[in-house]
Amino acid sequence: MSIFGPYDDSNAIGEVRGVDTSQVYVRVTSAEKLLHAKVGRLVVVQGEDANEWLLGMINRVWREPSSASVEEATADDFPLEENAVQLVLVGTYRALQGDRKDYFTRAVLSLPDINRSVYPVEGRALESLMGLIARSGSQVTGPPLEIGTYSLDRKAKAYLDADRLFQRHAALLGSTGSGKSWAVATILEQAAELANPNIILFDLHGEYVDVPYAKQLRIAGPGDLANPSDSVLFLPLWLLNYEEMQSVLVDYSEQSAPNQATAVFESIMEAKERFLTECGQQDMLDKFTVDSPIPFRLEAFIGAIDSKNREVIDTGDVYKQGDQKGQPKTRQGPLHDKLTRMLIRLRNKTNDRRYGFMFRAPSEWQQYDTLDSLTSILMGSGNGESQRGFGIRVIDFSEVPSDVLPVMVSLVARLVFNIQFWLDSGANNSGRHPILLVCDEAHLYLPGSGQGVNATERLALESFERIAKEGRKYGVGLLVVSQRPSDVSTTILSQCNNIISLRLTTDRDISAVKNLVPDTLGGLLDVLPGLEVGEALAVGDSVLLPLRILMNRPTYPPKSATMDFWTRWGEAGAHTNLRQAVESFRRQSRK
Repeated sequence: MSIFGPYDDSNAIGEVRGVDTSQVYVRVTSAEKLLHAKVGRLVVVQGEDANEWLLGMINRVWREPSSASVEEATADDFPLEENAVQLVLVGTYRALQGDRKDYFTRAVLSLPDINRSVYPVEGRALESLMGLIARSGSQVTGPPLEIGTYSLDRKAKAYLDADRLFQRHAALLGSTGSGKSWAVATILEQAAELANPNIILFDLHGEYVDVPYAKQLRIAGPGDLANPSDSVLFLPLWLLNYEEMQSVLVDYSEQSAPNQATAVFESIMEAKERFLTECGQQDMLDKFTVDSPIPFRLEAFIGAIDSKNREVIDTGDVYKQGDQKGQPKTRQGPLHDKLTRMLIRLRNKTNDRRYGFMFRAPSEWQQYDTLDSLTSILMGSGNGESQRGFGIRVIDFSEVPSDVLPVMVSLVARLVFNIQFWLDSGANNSGRHPILLVCDEAHLYLPGSGQGVNATERLALESFERIAKEGRKYGVGLLVVSQRPSDVSTTILSQCNNIISLRLTTDRDISAVKNLVPDTLGGLLDVLPGLEVGEALAVGDSVLLPLRILMNRPTYPPKSATMDFWTRWGEAGAHTNLRQAVESFRRQSRK
């Protein structure tokens, strides 16, 4: 038995008056019935036969003066105004599809005939439809990802196809205070209940440092250099590739920038060759490149640059007369005195404790097998209890200076992608364990092309854009989280086949999201400014229908709650520890 019908024509809101490839136009028969035609409401219209029903969503409602002639308009039974509704078809329901009952697909298998009646989906039919979608969602693949409840029927749970959500990338968007962090925490909590989740969250503000289901990691701050704990990560200079190192060390506004780039290249090669020789890694000497993640001593690198800055070359001649008679003649080397500024800049950063995670890493972070250990920390080994297993890792970047933040975040992402790339995939990719990168506050390090992108941001974009384009093949997924989608790279967002948008209020941000969905669904996004806190519109491969969803609240909310100014001001005995804040400010560390 079909969940839709049998219907009485008195229940219809109108009848089909126009059909094209993407829209259906409905004439509403009375002003009273127009009240049932609300934007975002679901309706059905019969398809090819009584077994098939086409599901639509109202995206426009309007009333306009009648186009009748003067003679018709004076007739008592002719309306002076016409009511109309525009639908976008979002799926097909069949009571019987072969041996399967209650079959639902997002594909539009047919188009309605002219004059077909259009009925609102409400009451029992709405409850049955939501139950059908919930059952379909929970049977997709493995344990379901329960994201919340449907706004149309809050008794019905809303599920996402988690495989399609992550393998085809996703964007979680919404203005500040709309509930993005809670939505991320809701997803992470459910992932933590799986046997072997593999997720890295880039936490830029320390919002997720207290969630108990994740392994907490932190990029070393000034207070961690003397006695770092096991949870502290260093990202030594040698981990950067040649272009990343240039962005950190070379000032392209200086006239000597090409000379500086040349010196960096030659000094890297010399320092890495020296390290490999000292470690007895003879087989690598003929194979490494400037981008190979081979450690080198910072002192050797700086010494090589300083040597080039002081270099003098013997010409082969001698002085014939004067006080220097008989002494060899020399001339300045090609980089003599052209690297002074870079050396000053390099030594300043070396002495700046804020950059200690890069320039002052302990000796155990300068070994040949350091990359093996770092990879195990970031990605998990999956080799049982004796090794680091898979899981959820939160990496706190809150103490990383803003000028190098983009390249440091992209460094971690690039390492993860490269390891996945070089893994022996085995049959059906069984040698790879999929991993998700959650890019919180993505607009800070993945800016759009119109945002005046500097060298470090450009390199971050290149790494993430490659992941967005190729990550699916190697088991690397992206969840891009941002409050300003208009400021995020369109190349990356365009690769996100799933959009979960909470409230957005600015025209630029709403327009940016509309550009990510098909034109037929663009009208549905007009509701974004009116969403309540925690309410979202989900569109894409992971949802059976593009519907409004009320997100679940996480058990362990992140440190992102909006403060109640007026209420707190009205409380007696208010207290803040300003002394502790001043001391942390002095130390440049929250530790």
